Amino acid sequence: MTTAAPVIFGFDGSGASQRAVRDAAPLLGHRPALVVTVWEPGRLFEAAPQPAMGLEMGMELPPTMLDLRTTIEADEEVYEAATRTARHGAHLARESGFADATGLAVADDLTVAETLIRVARERHSPGIVVGAHGHRKISELLLGSTSDTLVHKADRPVVVVRAHSKDQAP
Repeated sequence: MTTAAPVIFGFDGSGASQRAVRDAAPLLGHRPALVVTVWEPGRLFEAAPQPAMGLEMGMELPPTMLDLRTTIEADEEVYEAATRTARHGAHLARESGFADATGLAVADDLTVAETLIRVARERHSPGIVVGAHGHRKISELLLGSTSDTLVHKADRPVVVVRAHSKDQAP
């Protein structure tokens, strides 16, 4: 096992993130890889309906009861899925030529990009690698873009590997 700081990979299991791992190996495979899957805890809490006014004049709908145990179990399942995804990414990194690769599931801070930047700082990483999903500009305006945010906010080099277009062979 090497003591060099790892290159951070943002990995969500998509084709774009898999391609980023594979394509970065010839350039960065001499360094260790930390494959990070960011997950969002508490999503079920956010999805729980809040008391709302009914369509009839002034009738309030009863609040929906949120089962805390079910919510915690759902969070655990999301965490476990993120852990499996990160491990899969680490396996892919080793298959692609990284001698040392580890998977890590991390709860997000505010956004995926900010979480990856924080992990890169904590691990003294020389850089961050992500796959670009190829969203159209209007989607980026509505949804945001992790790769765009990383390029503009990261305090270290960022490598963005584009997904194959529909016209290109994989």
